[in-house]
Amino acid sequence: MSQIPAKYDPIGLESKWYSHWIRKDYFHSIPDGREPYTIVIPPPNVTGVLHMGHMLNNTIQDVLIRRARMRGYNALWVPGTDHASIATEAKVVAKLKSEGIDKSSLSRDEFLQHAWDWKEKHGGIILEQLKKLGASCDWERTKFTMDADLYESVIQVFVDLYNKGLIYRGVRMVNWDPSALTALSDEEVIYKEVQSKLYYINYKVAGEENFVCIATTRPETILGDTALCVHPEDERFAHLVGKKVLVPLINRQVPIIADEYVDREFGTGCLKITPAHDINDYYLGIKHKLDTIDIFNDNGTLNDKAQIYVGEDRFEVRKKIIADLKNSGNLVKVEDYVNKVGFSERTDEIIEPKLSLQWFMDMKRLSAPALEVVMNDTIAFHPPKFKNTYRHWMENVKDWCISRQLWWGQRIPAWYLPNKEVVVAGSIEEAHKLAISKYTELHDLQMEDMHQDEDVLDTWFSSWLWPISVFDGIRNPENEDIKYYYPTNDLITAPEILFFWVARMIIAGLEYRNEIPFKNVYLTGIVRDKLGRKMSKSLGNSPDPLDLITLFGADGVRVGMLLTSPAGNDLPFDEILCEQGRNFSNKIWNALRLLKGWESDNDIPRPEYSVLAEKWFNARLSSTALILNDHFEKYRLSDALMTVYKLVWDDFCSWYLEMVKPAYQQPIDRKTLEVTIGFFEQLLKLLHPFMPFITEEIWHLLEEREEGDDIIINAWPVFEPTDEKLLDAFDYAHEIVMAVRSLRQDKNIPNKVVLELFVKTGSDSHTDAFDAVITKLCNLSSIEYVTDEPANSFGFIVKSTELYIPAGDTVDVAAELVKLNAELVYTKGFLKSVMGKLSNERFVNSAPAQVVEVEIRKKADAEARIQVIQDQISRLSTS
Repeated sequence: MSQIPAKYDPIGLESKWYSHWIRKDYFHSIPDGREPYTIVIPPPNVTGVLHMGHMLNNTIQDVLIRRARMRGYNALWVPGTDHASIATEAKVVAKLKSEGIDKSSLSRDEFLQHAWDWKEKHGGIILEQLKKLGASCDWERTKFTMDADLYESVIQVFVDLYNKGLIYRGVRMVNWDPSALTALSDEEVIYKEVQSKLYYINYKVAGEENFVCIATTRPETILGDTALCVHPEDERFAHLVGKKVLVPLINRQVPIIADEYVDREFGTGCLKITPAHDINDYYLGIKHKLDTIDIFNDNGTLNDKAQIYVGEDRFEVRKKIIADLKNSGNLVKVEDYVNKVGFSERTDEIIEPKLSLQWFMDMKRLSAPALEVVMNDTIAFHPPKFKNTYRHWMENVKDWCISRQLWWGQRIPAWYLPNKEVVVAGSIEEAHKLAISKYTELHDLQMEDMHQDEDVLDTWFSSWLWPISVFDGIRNPENEDIKYYYPTNDLITAPEILFFWVARMIIAGLEYRNEIPFKNVYLTGIVRDKLGRKMSKSLGNSPDPLDLITLFGADGVRVGMLLTSPAGNDLPFDEILCEQGRNFSNKIWNALRLLKGWESDNDIPRPEYSVLAEKWFNARLSSTALILNDHFEKYRLSDALMTVYKLVWDDFCSWYLEMVKPAYQQPIDRKTLEVTIGFFEQLLKLLHPFMPFITEEIWHLLEEREEGDDIIINAWPVFEPTDEKLLDAFDYAHEIVMAVRSLRQDKNIPNKVVLELFVKTGSDSHTDAFDAVITKLCNLSSIEYVTDEPANSFGFIVKSTELYIPAGDTVDVAAELVKLNAELVYTKGFLKSVMGKLSNERFVNSAPAQVVEVEIRKKADAEARIQVIQDQISRLSTS
């Protein structure tokens, strides 16, 4: 006992046990004869550090992998990081700029060397932080999306899909990030509601003194207008269709056209059409064969085609053009207007719709099978409500823009030839052979005459292969790892990347393995603060996870994260949850100290109450374990944690230990101590997936262990069927104990005062199965069974049984009568409300039968209670 600290201190113990697990190779997996259980980590950005979302996601993954390991599966959790093209390149460019180096002054190879240097220095930070959380990943299998084997896999898939006609190059309207200088896919654009202005601007009708008014939120784009458009059935503008107007400030003539696309209720009912800078205008331009004038440079400044404001930033031009339109008499009015604006998910820059030559992937031809396997539950979503969201996206899927104007990433394996053709191949050597065989006029083509595409692939184009490529299943589809570990079991991720990543992985799995990549998708919620705001650095409302671990211990934080995080629902995080987790650690630690403080004696006979306590807790353990396993099977991890939390705190610590605890400074019989240690061991196993560090420490303090007998690899407990009658009998005893304790408190009877308990016979609800336990916990001298009410006693009812405690000589009769009369008034009022329900025919006829039955029981209990109170008042009044 003296060797066990008075207080649990996780500092030191956590690193001790994590190092021990690593040394023992417990996290490492190789294919063998066991059934595999596999999770691949959603690879965090190589630029990233641990945030609260990571904490939640990885805690859940670790809970599942540790439980699977204990259940005998060959458990593998593959870690790794994502190269994050846009974010990493931005970091490297910023670093170089701080050193006085401009990216444009470097060759591609020179820049990539800087990027790799940065990755080697900073890229492993988040994985090291996950170790502090207790993540039991197979670190020997750590992968990076730019590793040579994964890089080759991406290139191989690009070539394959190109040859299948599923990847093509073309000019399309794309989402352009003027900060990162790259195109983005639709899924990488976040739409935010912003307070804007709606500008009403007059266009002069050519050859007339009349004007046509339009409304726009982007007046700077009028310099790229190539038409105005009205609805063909709008009588206000019917006489103008076919005429031309002058674009304000530059006086370029553009036609007035008619199209049913126009919303007559928006603005003035007349729209400006800028095909180069609005997706809807782009399609109208194609339909009506309009000119396309791109007025923006890649960095968001205006180019020569704008004619004025050349070289100035788009938002500065907005300010200037409004002033100039006002001076020219073209500005009619300005109104406040709330609209949704697209922002880059990576840089938070306002997106510029832009016509650009990019590489695209045909998603419609690949999406149908990936939709079917989710809708028929071949892949199960937890919670299933996200199936509808998934279906909506898959049924309305657009082609995926997969090229990015960056250097950091997998370079597109396309080579441009002197004859203006393009060939796609896995290497320049293969491309050279292909070009010569395909184009006879290039028979003397030299490699130096071929130019590879400058762009790289979207980061998600490597991530979508993750469950396959981490096992080298693209390059070597018949290798042992991919055949053993694929498909994986569970994917834990966030709903916001359901389309970025989950849907595309399903498509890739079906395309390249003809098999789903995982069987279950557990979708976490968003971690929010007490005000309901998403935690973020910009709001300053997100605590540093490592600070929380230092303050509360990794186990405390893990418990805190899971206490209120049901699948798919947001987590309202408060540090008090981690404090609750730490308090739980202390509770378990104190239970250990209590047990280790007991002295055992082999010669002491075993008390009856200890035998009963063992029977009850064994039944409770079995019953609760069934519930716990059911929660796990249904991915209700928050409920699973709360179930074992209550089992330990309430049932074991508050009840079982109190039942068997020996008298002060008295020994305990050896059998009871052994049974208690056995129960504690079972509880530690159930707790281990949630709280790995403290359970491993207590496991080794509880008993002497042989080398290798660590809880992390111990078997998950299996229990016999539950004795429900025994549990019901204890529930009855529990109510009696609580009632006696409440009576002691109400009557100010000290716990050290020994009492008698009288039980009135004749009730069907009574059982004497736990009388020995009641006697001990209530400090009773005896429990006697009587047919009549004892004189001068306090009565109470448990279920339908009347019980009495002699009042003794210290009772204040007047005060007791006041209490009883108040209770009588309350109980009569309660009975009246119940009778009100039962006398309501509509309630009785329409409510479920079990609900009505509950009200009938309430009525019977209240009537019985009223009778007992009235009898007590009668006895006290005549005493």
